Amino acid sequence: MKMKSFFAALMMVPALALASGAEIHLDKAPNVQGDNAALQNGARVFVNYCQSCHGASFIRYEKLMELGLSEQQIKDNLMFTGDKIGDTMKIAMRADEAKKWFGATPPDLTLVARARASEAGSGADWLYTYLRSFYKDDARPTGWNNVIFPNVGMPNVLWQLQGVQVQETVKEENGTEHHKLVLAEPGQLTPEQFDKQVADLVGFIVWMGEPGAGSRKALGVGVLIFLAVLFASAYALKKNYWKDIH
Repeated sequence: MKMKSFFAALMMVPALALASGAEIHLDKAPNVQGDNAALQNGARVFVNYCQSCHGASFIRYEKLMELGLSEQQIKDNLMFTGDKIGDTMKIAMRADEAKKWFGATPPDLTLVARARASEAGSGADWLYTYLRSFYKDDARPTGWNNVIFPNVGMPNVLWQLQGVQVQETVKEENGTEHHKLVLAEPGQLTPEQFDKQVADLVGFIVWMGEPGAGSRKALGVGVLIFLAVLFASAYALKKNYWKDIH
């Protein structure tokens, strides 16, 4: 029953986002599916920067071996003390504590890429834009705000890598105004390097939502090729069978 309620809530998220009527521009997320090195890096970023608050309770650590990691590499680099290889990627923080600290319980991220898909773009596009759209806002309890998720309760956990962005108002000659983000303080990475880190992280989150997507698509292509060959063979057989009758 709980599982059904969870999926029902996920299905409502895109609809609620569209119902709000807010128009947002989403940057296209680079597709790193199939690039195990990128997905391994994304897993590292996820564990180091996201998993303190966000769990991935629908996937087990052992599943990461499909990314080319050995069991020992997973234990040494991606697991916390006391976790077992067969455990799900859950967090220690309790839901009531999280709600008290952040105002809302941080969502599980296993299926968030699917939940955030909308007419504006894919779930990967939303995550890629969101994680790069934080800016300094001293009026917020965490000191941070976000362009595509105003008044979000989540702080910018990647600020040391990205640096500090501020929102500036630009006035056009025709009198219209718009906001843009400006990097006020550089971080440990260049903007290009940071975008790559975020792309790898988003790629890993997308992979978690359906680890077998690559195999499924490859199988689908194989089936289509088989059907095409079967159709060609059947058509040739039909032509040969009926040639003397017509």
